[in-house]
Amino acid sequence: MGLTKFFDDFFNHSITDVFGSDYSLSQPAINVLEDKAQFTIEVAAPGFNKEDFDIQADKGRLTIKGEHSAKEEVKEEKIMRREFSFSSFSRSFQLPENIEASQIAAKYENGVLRIALPKVAKEEAAVKKIEIG
Repeated sequence: MGLTKFFDDFFNHSITDVFGSDYSLSQPAINVLEDKAQFTIEVAAPGFNKEDFDIQADKGRLTIKGEHSAKEEVKEEKIMRREFSFSSFSRSFQLPENIEASQIAAKYENGVLRIALPKVAKEEAAVKKIEIG
């Protein structure tokens, strides 16, 4: 198997094909919506709590990070099993120039994180007639 075939196989298979089904690497599904007043980013992150998120807007960039860990212990007669799970993600977006960064708000409900990115109110410039001198 040549090196090119190795890379083709590696990048054309899912991560579970390469590392096995116990390996967990995921990015949440994201929707970006726009209307006249704002952009809305929806992040599908079931199982998280609102405290698991870190959202920052800095220098025209919005970064969303999530980190969640859970510990489950099951005891049956003489058998004990522990399961730890940890998931994290980080996504960044370049913000359009017409976003009012100081008004960005987020809400987490029913497994979906919604981030509202209000647009700057656009003032309609009065038509100015230019005289030729």
